[in-house]
Amino acid sequence: MTTATVASARPDGASRTVVSPQRRKAARMVPGLIACAAALVVLSVLSMAVGARTISPSVVVQTLGDFNIFHAIGAHDVMAGLPQRYADDTDRLVILTLRLPRTLLGLMVGAALGLAGCVMQGVTRNPLADPGILGVNAGAALCVVLAITFFGASSPGGYVWFAFVGAAVAAVIVYGIAALGRDGATPVKLALAGAAMSAAFAAVTQAFLLLNQSTFDQMRFWQVGALAGRDLDQVGQLAPFLLIGCVAALFLGRTLNTLSLGDDVARGLGAHVGLSRGLSAAVVVLLCGAATAAAGPIGFVGLTIPHVARMITGPNYRWTLPYSMLLAPILLLGADIVGRVIARPGEVQVAIVTAVIGAPVFIALVRRKKLAEL
Repeated sequence: MTTATVASARPDGASRTVVSPQRRKAARMVPGLIACAAALVVLSVLSMAVGARTISPSVVVQTLGDFNIFHAIGAHDVMAGLPQRYADDTDRLVILTLRLPRTLLGLMVGAALGLAGCVMQGVTRNPLADPGILGVNAGAALCVVLAITFFGASSPGGYVWFAFVGAAVAAVIVYGIAALGRDGATPVKLALAGAAMSAAFAAVTQAFLLLNQSTFDQMRFWQVGALAGRDLDQVGQLAPFLLIGCVAALFLGRTLNTLSLGDDVARGLGAHVGLSRGLSAAVVVLLCGAATAAAGPIGFVGLTIPHVARMITGPNYRWTLPYSMLLAPILLLGADIVGRVIARPGEVQVAIVTAVIGAPVFIALVRRKKLAEL
């Protein structure tokens, strides 16, 4: 069946138009994606307006409208992107140097975590799979600790390569352990191996932190999981990895739909199951490594958001993936904004807020509606 509209003749001689199921599905899904994108725009403005210093949303919009990114890049000064009359404006300084990088990071990290969780659940056919449960985040965090301890890494740009290595090594180890035995890497064995290795990586990480005071001092803020404290240069260093990973994940919809039918059926349809899983794992490593390096280990987003998206879209990953990409930043930015206002003048880190907000929501979803089959 193609997506083209088909015209057919009726017995009375009049013609009628038959719309393909794919087009009817698109007509229902696209408005939802547009609504999610609009919500992200509103949250982004709020993210730059709300904080210890409250700024009018109109000032935020005006600042972004007047900002010339090419002038800022040419002068190596973000404030050079604004007209000279704003040179001493504190509100605009706060927006461009503090809240704009934080908001951009929240958008990219949220999208990466949502897509990573969706891909992992599709590959493993496990509704409770996410980068945290399968040990990928823990492996990335361990390698970041090793980088700080032995190589002096001190910024997200320095962490990212070590985070990739840690995430990849963790994924290989977990898959290798799960593949032992006659049945291979079944979803249940993957989850068990991931939980065991995640605990082992976390134990080694804590041991390094206890033995090295300077590493502990540098790690304690990053390890909580936060969006604050990054500048535009650091965001720019991580953006290519996050964007490439997000684009690659969006092209996995057909692959995940095939894998969701089971290995035997997928092979019968001509799919290369091993290659498909390998490509999907590479995308997850890219997304999780970059997101963990940028904001620390933030859990729960990748676990919950794909289920929310699936309640809207059904089991078709061609739609679940883009919905996950837009819904996850809504959760992450919303949690970050809540964390700024509930403990003024201090802040609650975003990873803590996502757990506090998301856990009851997830429990409610499980109690009210059976989880979709994967």
